[in-house]
Amino acid sequence: MTSVLRQLSLPNLISLANAIADSRFALPLTNMALIGHVPDTLANAINSEVNQLLMSGFTSSQIAYTLRLLAEERAESQKLRDRVDLVWTGQEFVGSTSRDTHIVVQELFAAAKHSVLISSYALDKSPSTRALFQTLAQQMSTFPDLQVQIFVNVHRLYQDKTPDSVLLRQLAESFRKEIWTGKKMPELFHDPRSLSMEINKKACLHAKCVVVDQEKVLVTSANFTEAAHERNIEAGIFVTDTAIAHAIINQFHTLTKRGILCQIAL
Repeated sequence: MTSVLRQLSLPNLISLANAIADSRFALPLTNMALIGHVPDTLANAINSEVNQLLMSGFTSSQIAYTLRLLAEERAESQKLRDRVDLVWTGQEFVGSTSRDTHIVVQELFAAAKHSVLISSYALDKSPSTRALFQTLAQQMSTFPDLQVQIFVNVHRLYQDKTPDSVLLRQLAESFRKEIWTGKKMPELFHDPRSLSMEINKKACLHAKCVVVDQEKVLVTSANFTEAAHERNIEAGIFVTDTAIAHAIINQFHTLTKRGILCQIAL
């Protein structure tokens, strides 16, 4: 059974807890006593539940303590909600509370000072993608210790028998000349299984996320392409949370240490 006390707002919980703890109520409670402390629509149910707790052996101090615990939980939940944003590409509508994918990524790159981890299934050569990476390249110039790691899928066309080394060299050249604009280069990684000619061994690096300074995290369906940032319908979540950031970083770094993800020479 869900307690009606959980329907009270944070201010209501604190107000009711303080009133009970300070013995401002004559117990058992009456609906009249609750005026100004809880919504009128909940007064009868609150009155009934608190009096039931008293009949069960709870003291007024214990009830006040319970209400304050609920208030603390409510406050912590609100902090978490305040740290999470919906990130969206596509059609907007009146009342939408989402943030634009391209703008969020640009803000993340512009704020980076220590580390950036990027994972994307695709990188294109569009002006919008180049502009994003230009922002990041400028940050690397401003902050010499800024480490940038980019994990990307390397594509092999159907029945293309070009050697892996050639495809990786072509990607590296394209990245240097047509995507990245800075002099200081990031570290580039891929999953070698994406180049396998054997269907039962082939896999792709499909994760799309950005982690900045080990605390800011964007997990999204959007690739680093003009379509994904400007036209497609894409959804993601942005959160400021060091635990989530470290978990994602550890996943990629463990895959790298085990040789499942490999660096591409730039």
